[in-house]
Amino acid sequence: MTDADRLERNFSKLVAEDNTAGAGVKLETRALAHAQHAMDLQAVGQASQRVRSRLYYLAAAFTGTALWAALEAQMTERAQGHLDRAMTLAGMAGSSEMQMRLWGHAALLSLQQQHLHTAQAAAEAGQRTYVCRNDALFRSLASARLAGILSSIRGQEAAARRTLDTAERAYGRADRAGERPAWMSFFDRAELSGLSALVMARLGRHDESEAHLHQTLTLLRPEFQRNRTYYSVHLALAQLAQGEAEQAVATASPILSSPLSARTRTLLSKFDQGIEQTARGSKAAVEWAHRYTEGEQKL
Repeated sequence: MTDADRLERNFSKLVAEDNTAGAGVKLETRALAHAQHAMDLQAVGQASQRVRSRLYYLAAAFTGTALWAALEAQMTERAQGHLDRAMTLAGMAGSSEMQMRLWGHAALLSLQQQHLHTAQAAAEAGQRTYVCRNDALFRSLASARLAGILSSIRGQEAAARRTLDTAERAYGRADRAGERPAWMSFFDRAELSGLSALVMARLGRHDESEAHLHQTLTLLRPEFQRNRTYYSVHLALAQLAQGEAEQAVATASPILSSPLSARTRTLLSKFDQGIEQTARGSKAAVEWAHRYTEGEQKL
């Protein structure tokens, strides 16, 4: 149990590092090493079923972090391997909470692969887990993620709005002071507003998306630098979609000096293409092109 306690503290440190600096290959590698250590401990000495279950849980948690790092890097084949392994370990641990986390990652993986209905099925599976039935905060997160998937599927716009309303109601009922695992520390009002913004953007409600994003960036805790960068790009995209090219460039330009994951870099590339298409030749577009080229050269 002492070894398990030490591993859990290391897991919390990895989660905090991801929130601050973002996931990368180094974090993925370290997470997998910790997962292997948890499995190695299974073979050492005698341990109770409680300890063994906890070690399987920790192995699943670390593998899930490696999965998240691969998703951030948009390395889908590697992510799929981590997902399969993590799901097996979570099942062996009997952890509904960890399965819920992994179903959310599975939905994002399928979304990256453009398998929209598979993404929907994964998000729905997360929403059906035992922990979501018994903890409104988990239910809020699972519902917000499902709303994001539904908003990407043609004909599911009304369902996306209803599911987002479900997420809001669940958040309002949640005991937010309750004890929860380290990986859930990111989910607060700022994150729910950010996820709501993504839904609104996909539904073409860019003014509502911008309003949500301003709330997110106002409420986001200082240590969540990775999320601040990610949502700032979305804010620039929302402003651009409303024809506010100058304001969008002012929002996006500082991001060029921040560390960027592959997922955020893809968003920034989308913004660059949008500026070229909607504001070509304008002062804002010329200014952006110069800064973006310089930023790409540094990368």
